[in-house]
Amino acid sequence: MGKPIVAVVGRPNVGKSTLFNKIAGQRISIVEDTPGVTRDRVYASADWAGHDFTLIDTGGLEPDSYDFIARQIFDQAQIAIETADVIMFIVDIKTGITDQDMQVANVLRRAQKPVVLIVNKIDNMKTLPPDIYEFYSLGLGDPVPISSGQGLGLGDMLDEVVKYFKPKAENEEEDDAIKVAVIGKPNVGKSSLINKILGEDRLIVSDIPGTTRDAIDSYIERLGHKYIFIDTAGMRRKSKVKENIERYSLIRAVSAVERADVCILLISAEEGITDQDTKIAGIAHERGKAAIVAVNKWDAIEKDDKTMNKYLKTIEKELAYMPYAPKMFISAKTGQRVTNLLEMANTVFENTNMRISTGVLNDVLIEATAMNEPPNDKGRFLKIYYATQASVKPPTFILFVNDSGLLHFSYKRYLENQIRLAFGFKGTPIHFVVRNKSDR
Repeated sequence: MGKPIVAVVGRPNVGKSTLFNKIAGQRISIVEDTPGVTRDRVYASADWAGHDFTLIDTGGLEPDSYDFIARQIFDQAQIAIETADVIMFIVDIKTGITDQDMQVANVLRRAQKPVVLIVNKIDNMKTLPPDIYEFYSLGLGDPVPISSGQGLGLGDMLDEVVKYFKPKAENEEEDDAIKVAVIGKPNVGKSSLINKILGEDRLIVSDIPGTTRDAIDSYIERLGHKYIFIDTAGMRRKSKVKENIERYSLIRAVSAVERADVCILLISAEEGITDQDTKIAGIAHERGKAAIVAVNKWDAIEKDDKTMNKYLKTIEKELAYMPYAPKMFISAKTGQRVTNLLEMANTVFENTNMRISTGVLNDVLIEATAMNEPPNDKGRFLKIYYATQASVKPPTFILFVNDSGLLHFSYKRYLENQIRLAFGFKGTPIHFVVRNKSDR
């Protein structure tokens, strides 16, 4: 299984983004006093006390009118409930309990998910204000006092969060099935593709974006392999807000990608690649997942001998950060190249699990440095002493050098290209860890 997912939930201006940035260790979310400034669901890897997890900043409620508030609150809390393993519910000591807080709490109490109630903006941790006790009325357990702005109380808060994580042994999959996440924005044909592979209409298929409500796992055996297909749910049909559609598809993509071995990014041939497609692709890339880009509905557009090349150039431009991902043109409706897509999933899965012996790897690097001399700075040349593969999924290589500061990005990319030329690694990112030989 993937890393646990922790969602930060709360109304605007309670300090969600500030807290997110403190935990993530970098300023990822925009922090501003104006309610609703967090426009995208932002995610980051985090760790505490030996526990790795994915943190999601859900963004505040953005009602256009009072009539919208109840629906927005419910959708906001519900998406966190469905996707997260643990929910951090943030409230504000300075404003006290509001009607919005109560409505979110009502939803969370009925959920079968652990909730950590966090009371923010407490400036003095030694003398807690009496007002903190009113938050017991939310019915979500003991309130945990913090100050996200000053970084106070965060350790105790995270201790409470990680208590709910399952032991790693319970998270391990016992079967040897390849877990494939079909990711993409709503209405690109994710459910239709899985139905075609399964040979049955197991998933609801509709022209209405977001018909799929929950992430659905489907087990299948094909081509001598076992697969678990993860269909990333679209958003609920109730909401019509475009920004929410994007947010909900992103948060569910994070959940599916964390669990997957292989990600199939599905793009609509009718719409072409969009900003949302690149955001979803970036989730898989940043998490080092093997990936395939599949252009669906290829049967629905008029084509000539240049159409495919035009699509390829556009995709390569927009997804320049993941040139390793093979591109395929399919039709979930007619089944065109769907079998080939499954075969490609096998290939990229094998590649992301490939191991290279240290001796063979270093032979390739010696030849690469002979063909293209390492960079230098003021007469001091980079020396690569040796390399070894540390792990798979994705293939990760440790380079031992004389000075890591001399290894420029362009030369690292050159080394990656030489490794790919020698061993393939189609469909999987390659990671490098650079260490000075003198480092302990």
